[in-house]
Amino acid sequence: MDLEAVVSHLLNIPETIPNYLHPSRATHGTKVNQGASTIPVDISDSSEDYTFYLDVPGLSKSDIQVTVEDENNLVIRSNGKRKREDGEEEGCKYIRLERKAPQKMLRKFRLPENANVGAITAKCENGVLTVVVEKHPPSKPKTVAVN
Repeated sequence: MDLEAVVSHLLNIPETIPNYLHPSRATHGTKVNQGASTIPVDISDSSEDYTFYLDVPGLSKSDIQVTVEDENNLVIRSNGKRKREDGEEEGCKYIRLERKAPQKMLRKFRLPENANVGAITAKCENGVLTVVVEKHPPSKPKTVAVN
């Protein structure tokens, strides 16, 4: 058993989910992803949809773009930067900066065949981006009469 299989087994991750994720390390260092932060994501798979949860503290909804590329690749990106609170008083300066402001964000996910790319919703609330991708209803078997 390889490491990924062991981790999936221990965390009880459905076998189908890892197949739809683009490995974020595979594009590390490429010009496309250079300087972009890879924000961790939680993905849930229900009978009706796939839901993606990403922590995006300090980013507003206008800073985030959610698109579908190549028919089945969900792309979440941001070029926005968290704004530091400027001191209103003259002569005010920071004496410590521990909260790292996100630079760029880029995450790509390969969606499964049953994902309805025409029915995707996204909302950003309290520093959490939630993207919901509805599933197509399962196809019903068709019975053909024998003549």
